[in-house]
Amino acid sequence: MTGPIRPAPQKATPEERDTIDLQDFLKLRGMVDTGGEAKFRVQGGEVRVNGEIETRRRKKLRRGDVVEYAGQRVRVEW
Repeated sequence: MTGPIRPAPQKATPEERDTIDLQDFLKLRGMVDTGGEAKFRVQGGEVRVNGEIETRRRKKLRRGDVVEYAGQRVRVEW
């Protein structure tokens, strides 16, 4: 006997979560073109979060954090 069929879980959008990964934020805001570029730039120490160099591409950002890269300064909002 088979149990009920459940739909596959869907990835939550930033609006449905409290956090977003740094690399995803960079792509979403158009600060980089690809995930590979985001990885390269973050791990290369080219990105700052709240004024501090951040090298973790999966760093969790929250509303109000400030991301700086290539002369751009963007507050995390959604």
